[in-house]
This record gives sequence, C-alpha cells and structure tokens, in this order.
Amino acid sequence: MSMGEIRLREGDDFIRLGQAMKKAGLADSGAKATQMILDGCVAVNGEKEVRRGRKLYPEDTFSVNGEKITIHR
Repeated sequence: MSMGEIRLREGDDFIRLGQAMKKAGLADSGAKATQMILDGCVAVNGEKEVRRGRKLYPEDTFSVNGEKITIHR
C-alpha cells in the first residue's frame, strides 16, 4: 500500500473527503470523487465510507484503491 499525506490549509480545522481526494490527485473532479465513494472504493480510518462530505481532521486517514493518505495540520 502506498502512503501519502495532505496538509490542511492555514486556519482550517478539517477538509471534506471529496476535497481531500481531489487534492491528493485520486479524483479529477467532485463528481468522480462522489462516484468512487458511492461505489464503496473509499475507507476512512479503516472503515468503508459513503459520505462525500465526511469531515477529515488531523491524523485521520483515508484510502482509495490501495493509496493511503493521512491528514496533517
């Protein structure tokens, strides 16, 4: 499994899952991110996630097709 990270913007407390997927380069649009989430391809902190608007906080992780991403401040 490949690992990466996303840093929150200055002043932000969280990032939404769909935005994080785009920022990580795992989805090229919000529509693509939504479809991947609804298709069951995404896990947050090891649990399947079906909510595109799920808030991710520092130290949360999400994975898509073997790519694991950690959120950092």
